[in-house]
Order: sequence, then C-alpha cells, then structure tokens
Amino acid sequence: MHLELRHLRTIRAIHRAGGLARAAELLNITQSALSHQVKGLEDQAGIELFIRRSKPMKLSAAGLRMLRLADRVLPEVEALDEEFRALRSGKTGRLHIAMECHACFEWLLPALETFRHEWVDVDVDIRAGLAFDALPALLRDEIDVVITSEPVATDGVTFHPLFDYQPTFVCSALNPLAARDMIEAADFRDQLLIHYPVAREKLDVFTDLLTPARVEPRGLRPVELTAVILMLVASDRGVAVMPDWVLREVRNHPDYALRPLAPGTITRTSYAATRTTDNAKPFLIDFLDLSARHSLALRDWTGALIGRNQGGDSKNPSV
Repeated sequence: MHLELRHLRTIRAIHRAGGLARAAELLNITQSALSHQVKGLEDQAGIELFIRRSKPMKLSAAGLRMLRLADRVLPEVEALDEEFRALRSGKTGRLHIAMECHACFEWLLPALETFRHEWVDVDVDIRAGLAFDALPALLRDEIDVVITSEPVATDGVTFHPLFDYQPTFVCSALNPLAARDMIEAADFRDQLLIHYPVAREKLDVFTDLLTPARVEPRGLRPVELTAVILMLVASDRGVAVMPDWVLREVRNHPDYALRPLAPGTITRTSYAATRTTDNAKPFLIDFLDLSARHSLALRDWTGALIGRNQGGDSKNPSV
C-alpha cells in the first residue's frame, strides 16, 4: 500500500476525536473529504481500519497498528518541520569557525560566550584543524566563518572588516633594542624571532617588514601559546611581533619594551569571512556585531604604540 503522511495524520486525528466530524475539524477539511480519504485508505489496505458500529468511533486491530506507526513517525516529522522553520527564520543553525590568527582566541572566546547565551539553538564550534585550509573549507560548507587578516577576493565569499590593529615589536627590557624608539627591518638580523607556528606569508612581521626588505632574522622559534611567547621574551630569549591589543597586559610591565615597527604606520585589518549566501542570517549578523565590539574593547587601552613603555619622556610617552 502507498502510505502518505496525511494518512497517518488522519488515523491519529480520528483516534483522538472519536468521530469523523470532529476529526475533520482538527484536520481543517470537510467531513465528506475525510470520509473519502478513509475509504481510499481502507481500499489500499484491503482491510477495515475502523470499527464504525462503536461510539465513539474506534480503530480496528489493523488501525491500531497504523496508529502506532503514526505515533512514531509524525513527532519526528513535526520536529523536523519546526527545525526547518527555525532555520528559515534564522533562530537556529550552525556556527563553526576557523581562525588563521592564533591570537584571536583572546577576543573570540569572550564574544562566543556572550553569543551562546543569546542564541542557545545555534551549534557553535571552533575548527582548529581547518586553519590552514580555511577558505576552501568555507566554500565546502565545512565551516561557516573564517577569521583572517589576509582577504583574498573569492566568488561567493564576503570579508567583513572587524577591527584594525598594529603589529607591534616586543622585547625584553634588557635587550639593546629596548633603547630604540622604532624598530626597522635590519634590527632583526641578529635577533631570534619567536612567532606563532604558521607559514611566514601569514605573519605580519614578514609580509609587512622583513620580506620587502629582504631581511632574515638570526633564527626562528615557533611557539603555540601567547603566554609562552611573552614568557620567553621577558627572559630575553628572543623577540616577537604581535598585534598591539594582545600586548595590553604587558604595556606597563617593567620586563618588557614595546615599540612600533618602522615607519610607525603599519596597520592591518582583521576580517570575518562568510559565505555571501549566509549574510542575511540573523544569528550571523549578531555574531559579527559581537565580534567587532569585543575586539574593539580590547584595543581601547591605547592608540598607536609610539614610545617607550617605561622611562619615557614627553616625546616618547609611556605605553
């Protein structure tokens, strides 16, 4: 027999209503249309599904078996329908994120903490393993947002600017470069550069300073965690270049010196890349707004880093 969802709904409605008239009201159809549907269903089954002599109208043994099927199937169909309605309205969905920026955890996690309270039905995840294949993964629908500072014009992808930042040099207060007002590419020749473990074409210090000047540091040391990088720098075991907002906690610490990179005007922008077809989703719009507000809040402590972070004078104010 050929069963349709409307047949299961009919069986359930008649069982609950105890008669055709009330069931027709529940199903919002005429009683004659419902009678015709019942007859067609019994013709297909080749067996009576109702005991018509009883009042209220009852299901036969065969009808009860169909009712059990309706009770299993219809709640799942209705739940799926509700989920689809929520998806269409933007109340639920998926927000899986990949980051090409290690330091972005500093502002992204607080933003996501706020987001999850406001959008409890959105599945949120950070897909760390896709950081090196982020844009292709976005186009394959494996993730929904890419945090990057390297926008690449791509069909079907929108890059939403979040905030500007300045790549900033940090060294130990004991390092001779702490006496400089500004750090040039040549200053790295005899330094061990500590950096996040990503390709150099994704490191600001290389793309904006060293590679154009054809300067190579004395050595490179990849380190995963921001806290460990800063610990090594404080011990004068190397120098680093990090976004200015990452260095907010050490700007007045006596163990560190923070300096701008020459010519002092190097500025980058962080973006959130999304599929263009997703841009109207309400939860995505709210996530982008939260991300921008949280990231900017981290930068409110300073403008450009133009002087010494300790022992400075009026020309080189403390940062």
